[in-house]
Amino acid sequence: MMVKPSLTNHLMWQLKLSRFPDAEMRIGEQIIGNLDGNGYLMASLEEIATQEGVEENFVESVLEKIQEFDPPGIAARDIKECLLIQAKILGVLTPLIEKLIKEHLKDLETKNYNNIAKKMKVYLSEILRAVVVISSMDPKPGRIYSEERIDTITPDVYVFKAGDEYKIVLNDDGLPKLRISNFYKEIMSGINTDPDAEVSKKYIREKMQSATWLIKSIQQRHRTIYKVTESILKLQRDFFDQGIDYLKPLVLRDIADDVEMHESTISRVVTNKYMHTPRGIFELKYFFSSRIQKTSGDAVASKSVKEEIKKIVGSEDQKKPYSDSDIVNLLKKSGISIARRTVAKYREMMGVLPSSKRKKYF
Repeated sequence: MMVKPSLTNHLMWQLKLSRFPDAEMRIGEQIIGNLDGNGYLMASLEEIATQEGVEENFVESVLEKIQEFDPPGIAARDIKECLLIQAKILGVLTPLIEKLIKEHLKDLETKNYNNIAKKMKVYLSEILRAVVVISSMDPKPGRIYSEERIDTITPDVYVFKAGDEYKIVLNDDGLPKLRISNFYKEIMSGINTDPDAEVSKKYIREKMQSATWLIKSIQQRHRTIYKVTESILKLQRDFFDQGIDYLKPLVLRDIADDVEMHESTISRVVTNKYMHTPRGIFELKYFFSSRIQKTSGDAVASKSVKEEIKKIVGSEDQKKPYSDSDIVNLLKKSGISIARRTVAKYREMMGVLPSSKRKKYF
């Protein structure tokens, strides 16, 4: 299996092939050593110059050479410099693109193209052509070499479907099989009755009681996770059978009443615990959601409404995206009646931009 080099290794490889004089090589190593994971220079030229005992303009001359390395845009001090470097290397640094990057980045981020055209007094079509070029650039050029660690989720409980029924299996992998050692039990029975032996016996007895309590606590935790999973499976059966559109409103009190435990206990059990299901891996908290009344009188989970909004946005014409009011009307056709501000709130929670910023001009 080929291992992708880190950003530092990739740049050092280029530095060594560049045959820089020793003085420039030292500065180059300092520059590369001070890049963050996105490829930006985090140290000032003054700091590097002071550390190496050279003039600041000498550091800048080396920086300009490093900025010609791959990936394009590397060793920039801010996003404007990063994009300008890329435009220069790609051979697309026109006066229009240079001015857009230097003076109108904020409007580019918010896709306020009409405002840019008015400020620059050029046709919107010219702005849009330049935007296509700028959009092809990478504002974080170093991340393709970043050594990101991927956190894997190990489910605490598995739910399998067997015929028409579901089976629950707790995940015991990685948990030690705890028991009280026979060695200490034998010591307890063999200790005589002199005063020193009694002190030892008391100490061992206390430790054995602590160990017994720990074992019972772990067993109780497993039983509680099992009971809560069993209750979720019962109360959310339609979700397991038919998917997220059938997720029902559910609160901690519902499960607490069903398993005869306190709500605070349920809250602790479902936090940072994961369930493997035929429909994917979900945190136990996922199955809890507030309720929204349908026009038919039935209740629907807010998560299902969010999923419906996501589907509507995903199927829209990107040149004529749906406004929040449009989404309200489309939800109403599905029997879901909610206010426009609720749609806006859910959209923001899911990271979906408003229609004005989702619009595609090309």
